[in-house]
Amino acid sequence: MVTAFNSNMKKAAAGLRRINLDGLRWRVFDAKGQILGRLASQIATVVQGKDKPTYAPNRDDGDMCIVLNAKDVCVTGRKLTDKVYYWHTGYVGHLKERTLKDQMAKDPTEVIRKAVLRMLPRNKLRDDRDRKLRIFPASEHPFGDRPLEPYVMPPRNVREMRPRARRAMIRAQKKAEQQQQSAGGKTGKNGEAQEEGA
Repeated sequence: MVTAFNSNMKKAAAGLRRINLDGLRWRVFDAKGQILGRLASQIATVVQGKDKPTYAPNRDDGDMCIVLNAKDVCVTGRKLTDKVYYWHTGYVGHLKERTLKDQMAKDPTEVIRKAVLRMLPRNKLRDDRDRKLRIFPASEHPFGDRPLEPYVMPPRNVREMRPRARRAMIRAQKKAEQQQQSAGGKTGKNGEAQEEGA
C-alpha cells in the first residue's frame, strides 16, 4: 500500500516542469460532500483563468488546481447507476462501458478529471490546462511546501418556488395537520367514552 501511495505521489508531481509556475496560485478544492457537476464547473473556471480580470481566450492564465477527497464527491438523482462512461478499444464490437458507481470504486479521480475536461474548450490549451489539474482520492498530497489557498465554493442560489407549487405544498401541509388533529381528536373521544363507561 505504501509503494502504491508513493507511485501516485510521483505521478502527481510529474509534468510540473512543463508548466510555467511563475505567478500562479495554488488553489485547493475539497470535494468532500460537493456535487460533481457544480464542483467541476468551478474547477474549469479556475483552470482557464476566467476568475481573473486578465483572462484572454488565447492565453493560458489559469491557476494550479489541487482537488482533495475525490472519493467523497456526491451526485444527485440516480446517476450512480444510470450514468455510464463509454469507450472503444478500436477492435470491432469492442464498445466498453462502466457505470459511475464502478468508476468511483476503480478510480474516483478519473470521474472528476473527465467532468472538468469535458467542460473545457477543445483547443491547443487543453493539455496544458489538464496538467494544472491535480486530483487525489484522499486528503494527502505532495504539495505541502507550496503556498496553498483553499477555494471557497460560492453559495448555491436556490430558485424561489413557483406559485402553483407553493400553493400545492401549503395545501399538503394543511391537509397533514388536519389529519393529525382529527386522529388526535378521535383518540381523545374514545378515551372519554371509555372513562364514561367505566
